[in-house]
Amino acid sequence: MKKKPLTDEQVADAMRLKAIFDAKKKELGLSQESLGEAIGMGQSAVAQLLNGVNAINAENAAKLAVALDVSVDDFSPSLSKEIRAMYNALASQKSKSASDRYSYPLFTKVQAGCFTENGNSYTDRDAEDWIPTAKKASNKAFWLEVEGHSMTAPQGGKPSFPEGMLILVDPEEDVEFGDFCVARMLNDEFTFKRLIRDGGIEYLEPLNPRYELITINGNCQIVGKVVKSQWPDDTF
Repeated sequence: MKKKPLTDEQVADAMRLKAIFDAKKKELGLSQESLGEAIGMGQSAVAQLLNGVNAINAENAAKLAVALDVSVDDFSPSLSKEIRAMYNALASQKSKSASDRYSYPLFTKVQAGCFTENGNSYTDRDAEDWIPTAKKASNKAFWLEVEGHSMTAPQGGKPSFPEGMLILVDPEEDVEFGDFCVARMLNDEFTFKRLIRDGGIEYLEPLNPRYELITINGNCQIVGKVVKSQWPDDTF
């Protein structure tokens, strides 16, 4: 059977991997043979990966990243995403318990604005941190830290999102009236509010009555639905 040719992306992955190997082999004291020993394959198989003869798979990518002391993202963003998806898929097969964990990146509002605009992608290293949670969301979900007091409800009111709390934003979830969401304003500022409609007019509503409603009149874009909130692990 004739071997299927590599895609342009797979060839680019191989070129990036070879460039990393060439740049780091002296520092790490590696040859193709010793790299093969480290990842459990022969020298010729390593050469075929580096030269784009055979495609790199997720298992090889993970081993190569460890051996070369780099992130999978450094040579294959697509395989990095595949590995994360595999992790989440394995986690979803477990029963709902405290051991169920999914991880999503924590972004600053500036980063979130960049990565949610025009479908821009991010890499593992772009995140401030990766925050685990029992909540399953899409692969595009990300965490933001609540800033200010507009979403702090009056004393005793629930829900409430005080400053410093983390919210999980999922751009793949539909946002309906009554849902909490994050929106991008015309000045590229992000705001966290509840989407409501009153008298046929749509608003972004704060939970703190000291803050004013924001009328939606073409001045914002809904980025995603807030599907989870929790405190950072180091809060208490």
